[in-house]
Amino acid sequence: MPPAIAQSERRTSVDDVFDYLHEQITSLRLKPGDKISEAEIAAEFGVSRQPVRDAFSRLANLDLLLIRPQRATEVRRFSMRQIEKSRFVRAAIEADVLRRAALHCDAMGAARLDGELLQQEAAAKIKDVERFGQLDYSFHKVLCEIAKVEYAYEVILEEKAKVDRLCMLGMEKEQRMPELVGDHRDIAAAIKSNDGEKAVEFGMKHLSRLDSTIARITETNANYFERTS
Repeated sequence: MPPAIAQSERRTSVDDVFDYLHEQITSLRLKPGDKISEAEIAAEFGVSRQPVRDAFSRLANLDLLLIRPQRATEVRRFSMRQIEKSRFVRAAIEADVLRRAALHCDAMGAARLDGELLQQEAAAKIKDVERFGQLDYSFHKVLCEIAKVEYAYEVILEEKAKVDRLCMLGMEKEQRMPELVGDHRDIAAAIKSNDGEKAVEFGMKHLSRLDSTIARITETNANYFERTS
């Protein structure tokens, strides 16, 4: 799961509804295509419908809800076009991040990577999918910091979040966390060796893992995807 976006000290009912629904959707407790009632959510939180409406709007802006006038709001299904776009953007940015990380990695950076990997291995060992997801984000953040392009993480965060639900399905159904840890170890080893091109090679291999997940889900749960005209 992506780390929580920083909020102001004063929280609102909109924040509470948004955070709850965001977690329900990204954790797949609410699945693609599930209907959500504005009135029912308002009653559950004991608030008027306006803050719920505002929270729905924020989730729609993240491509997590589909709001249709005079029709039920539903959890947005996966869009192949959006998936392809997100992966294209990530591949371009992460390739440069990996090259820069390999160029700038020092003993402190290497130690940080090792620490991240140890935590990932611990989460994978006990099959803690949610914790592993959080650590996956942390790993990419550390890479950007080592590369001295911290701002690149903001773009990666936004694009990665768009396919997170697919990644969660892949980890839950295929138990691929050890495989993903292995990818991260390969990437980290190349960076610690200051081999940027090898790091990019492993990074692109890592991104391609989603291909088999998409293929499996389209076979078993085709209704999770938007229909193409």
